[in-house]
Amino acid sequence: MEVWKRNLLVLWIGSFLVSASFSMVIPFLPLFLLQIGVTRHTEFWSGALFSAAFLAGAIASPYWGALGDRYGRKLMIIRAGFFLFLIYTLTAFVTQPYQLLILRIMQGLLTGFIPGTIALIGTNTPSKRVGYALAMISTATSAGGIMGPLLGGGIAALAGNRVAFASAGVFVLISTLLVILWVKEEKFVPSKERSSILRDVRTTAANRPFMAVLVLTLVTQCSLMTIEPVLPLHIAKLSESAGNTSLIAGAVFSLPGIASVLFGARWGKLADRTGFHKVLLIGLIGGGIGTLAQALCGNIWNFSIVRFIFGAFFCAVFPAINGLVVKSTPEDFRGRAFGLSQTANQLGGMLGPLVGGLIGGLFPVSTVFLFTGIMLLASTFLVYLPRKMVAAGR
Repeated sequence: MEVWKRNLLVLWIGSFLVSASFSMVIPFLPLFLLQIGVTRHTEFWSGALFSAAFLAGAIASPYWGALGDRYGRKLMIIRAGFFLFLIYTLTAFVTQPYQLLILRIMQGLLTGFIPGTIALIGTNTPSKRVGYALAMISTATSAGGIMGPLLGGGIAALAGNRVAFASAGVFVLISTLLVILWVKEEKFVPSKERSSILRDVRTTAANRPFMAVLVLTLVTQCSLMTIEPVLPLHIAKLSESAGNTSLIAGAVFSLPGIASVLFGARWGKLADRTGFHKVLLIGLIGGGIGTLAQALCGNIWNFSIVRFIFGAFFCAVFPAINGLVVKSTPEDFRGRAFGLSQTANQLGGMLGPLVGGLIGGLFPVSTVFLFTGIMLLASTFLVYLPRKMVAAGR
């Protein structure tokens, strides 16, 4: 088996397990707060736990990206995996909310398994197969996101949340060992520049195509996360007369992920043939129209169909953005580029729920879908910038 194919297979499994471990732990943190006796200001603690890792990750990602350029992306994946294993394992033993908060901050500062994986795939895959490889990693994270809550909920029901957290740590450890044993980073040329975040920012500012990609990353992630605070309430409202509300809500939540697993690789192959620019444009337009259509659905069945179609288009977006990171940056800057891209992603993930919660609190829930759809469609203007400002290559 060719090295890049073996790397892709191993990192697909690793990304699946890490994504599953994340979704085994994170959705259950509010319930765990109650279990350890947090009965006052629970909403505050829950919000702090969710946002802390985003903020810490936004700060730390460029630094780890720079180290990846100097010492190798494989080493950064292994480092992130071991720290994530320790953090999830320690989560099983916490007794106070501040302990959870410290671990979440450490998670943001010290981890980054998936971004490291994307950087390694982007630099160790033949150019004509990069789109397919990045899309496959995206399907792995989507599949893990679907399976994680099922595994976490099942283990928690049988043995408790603490065992579920420890199990997530074991999954990450397995992923890390797979990387150590079977991933090979080829053609790595260490960057000779000393790490300097300010210099990296100046280099990025001078690279107009890459700057456009970063803005797209922030806006797209913010748009995606804007819906998160109101989506459970909206699904519950639409499914009130359908019975089995919890089951239906869980199924609807998983539909975009299922669509990503089914269609992600196809978008990747199309990107390899026609270019990341075109696939990104299609994904943003389809995602924007799909989000607007969700605001118009009056029952859970129509909403579910539209949600699936939205997922089928939107799953093209982030692999295409990652492909443009590869195309618009030199190889010896690639780790720092993905670190900065992760910072933009984390900032969007932090801002999105705040914006969505604010709009949802002031206006009807459908307004959030309308706002998000307009944001996605408006972001296509960034893709319409002159070709040289958006992508290098095709």
